[in-house]
Amino acid sequence: MSVSVPPSPVRSRPWPLVTAAAVCLLSFTAFWVAQRLAHVNMLDVMVYRAEAETLRSGGDLYAMRATSANLAMTYPPLAAVLFLPLTLVGVPLMRTLNTAGNLLLVLALVRLSLQLVHPRISLPAARAELWRRSLWVAAIVVWCEPVWTTLRYGQINLLVAVAVLWDLTRRPGGPGARWAGVGIGLATAVKLTPGLFVVLLFAAGLLLCRRERGAGAGRGMNPWLRTGLTATGVFLVTTLAMVVALPDASKTFWTRTLFETGRVGHAEETANQSVSGVLARLLHTDAPGLWWVAAAGLLGGAAMILAIRAALRGDRAVAVVITAFTALMISPISWSHHWVWCVPLLILLYDRATRAWPVTGAVALAFASFALWWVPHDPGRPELHQNAGQMVLSAIYPLTALAVFAGYALSQWRGRSRGRDATLVERVPHPREDDLREAETDDARVAVRAPQAVAKE
Repeated sequence: MSVSVPPSPVRSRPWPLVTAAAVCLLSFTAFWVAQRLAHVNMLDVMVYRAEAETLRSGGDLYAMRATSANLAMTYPPLAAVLFLPLTLVGVPLMRTLNTAGNLLLVLALVRLSLQLVHPRISLPAARAELWRRSLWVAAIVVWCEPVWTTLRYGQINLLVAVAVLWDLTRRPGGPGARWAGVGIGLATAVKLTPGLFVVLLFAAGLLLCRRERGAGAGRGMNPWLRTGLTATGVFLVTTLAMVVALPDASKTFWTRTLFETGRVGHAEETANQSVSGVLARLLHTDAPGLWWVAAAGLLGGAAMILAIRAALRGDRAVAVVITAFTALMISPISWSHHWVWCVPLLILLYDRATRAWPVTGAVALAFASFALWWVPHDPGRPELHQNAGQMVLSAIYPLTALAVFAGYALSQWRGRSRGRDATLVERVPHPREDDLREAETDDARVAVRAPQAVAKE
């Protein structure tokens, strides 16, 4: 991995856009049929509906229980407000709309991930290529375990990821740039864990401001800091609005429910792919306690240093992916369906791979194999009695994330020892934001990156 490979231009593909659309539609249809044949119960969307119905009837949001699994509300009060539209249609139609909406979100997640990893592909001359790639990739990644399980339960993970990535793929001065941060703010107000992206935005923004002032090139607030401030403002405004509109529910959540991790589920469940879950199974306990606090603190701190350094080098894609996986790993509970962030990771690895195809293939296999479900996980809590092999299988996502983090850190260390920067898997970093602004107004530069064959489409 000693030779850097320059970024390849956006090339025309032999398969036309209509073929990619047809393949994606066929894959999504097969996926829909497979889920119906599997008799998926869409349990979580039924809980969301029950939360909204409780809100409409004036009941206690955090005392309600729904479905045969006796599930409780675990999100802040804003979530129940956003779920109100679910009560406007019957249950069969709600399930159909939920599945269709999540399939569209798969496509949106892939498209935004491609823009994150390869920013120039979103320029006008390359739009057809962006959609072609998005359709092909979506047809494949819809079958990975986190996406499958998200649709199985009717979860909101894809919506949260899309909201975050929409903010982080806005170009300064480009479409929607002034609203960057709204998605992260709302996602944090609903699910809390996206708040780690605000930490990344502020840390990177403040350090870049200091660097620019030191170089005498300050140009006002940089996009990282502006997005972080917007996200924080949106989170505070929506949360305070809920305090005013739903004072009792807000008090209950922020003073009690927030700290009751047990109401979400048992920490040792194989579906819990966080560090807390790994330690619970390793220690044969449902309360890893201080061991989890220490491990999450050390891992979170080290990983965020990697993410912030990547942001300072202008490698936004690496910074975002590391932050997403860090949030998943340090959270008390990260169910396997929360790991839909494997989609941008796989796209990043594929884009950066030169001689590391086995790495990309191994990571893809980890998320497509359903290996964590190969261990006993029936009622009776057998996860508390796993052997070494079962522990490895039930920790496949955090182990994969740790391997990616370690590989990236090693590539950085080797790069510095050779007097240059390294990316995730040896490649010249993507253009900076200033370069993108110049390219957008310079037809010649756009033509270099997007051949005429693409523009004609």
